[in-house]
Amino acid sequence: MKAADTAAHANFVLDGPEEPFDPRITAHRGDLADIELAGKMFSPHYAVAMPMRCSAPKAMIRKQGGKNHEAISELLHGEDFHVLDIAGDWAWGYCGHDRYVGYVPVHALQHQKKTPQPTHLIHVRAALIFIEPDFKSGVMKRLPMGSRIACGEVSECGSFLKTGKGYVHVQHVQPIGTKVVFDGSNGTAALAEQLIGAPYLWGGRSGDGLDCSGLVQMVLTLTGVDAPRDSDQQMAALGEDIAEDEDLRRGDLVFFPDHVGLMVDKDRIIHGNSHRMQVAIEPLADVVARFAKTSDQPILARKRLT
Repeated sequence: MKAADTAAHANFVLDGPEEPFDPRITAHRGDLADIELAGKMFSPHYAVAMPMRCSAPKAMIRKQGGKNHEAISELLHGEDFHVLDIAGDWAWGYCGHDRYVGYVPVHALQHQKKTPQPTHLIHVRAALIFIEPDFKSGVMKRLPMGSRIACGEVSECGSFLKTGKGYVHVQHVQPIGTKVVFDGSNGTAALAEQLIGAPYLWGGRSGDGLDCSGLVQMVLTLTGVDAPRDSDQQMAALGEDIAEDEDLRRGDLVFFPDHVGLMVDKDRIIHGNSHRMQVAIEPLADVVARFAKTSDQPILARKRLT
């Protein structure tokens, strides 16, 4: 079923050729497109997106509907997903935070009207939701870094916030829109360092497993910076170029072919990488040497966030 098919109720005119588009962030699959694209791109059917929200701890976003298809990103608890089509156990649509398009299991979603508006982000590698406002009580669930939850009043002990079901420790969350600050810096490298040893997972973007651009997107989100999903998109959208004769600093981004990492100091980089199959800190020179074996230009760009 389509979330809402409007083709029978309105006529749209495409008065020129379609402009080039990025299929990763454009909800158009040939037979169906987002109603927002009507008059800009041709489709036999357009649909009005159904506003949903991830109710599972996390859910992989796949290129096609089916658990054996390639994972392309990940939806975290409390993040919005706009559904354009549902077929069987899979919903097709796009993420609210970065407009990334793909398929998500229907069972991982709930209508936004049935879920409270998130107020806080989990900013540690993972947070536990306790049955009672006591760390000795039972644990209801575990949510990864980046999850969004709705928090209410502070418990009597002052150490927990009430959620829809259960309690989360105040040290594990921050109000959405708040920038995490560590040692007077914007905190990107410090946040990334929390994820050292997390397994490399293609498409992942949580502390349970993530890829290079998922790591960068995650830590930037927690420091109040909206970042695209993939490394090439990030290279085009983020920061200012660093002069070739200038030393790198903690928090700078370095882009390679289909890869990105974050500097922890002027000589070392932290990145989710398939070479070590985990988030790790390495000398930048070692990473450059590996890319030099397959590319004439190992470093594509060095960017500094302002």
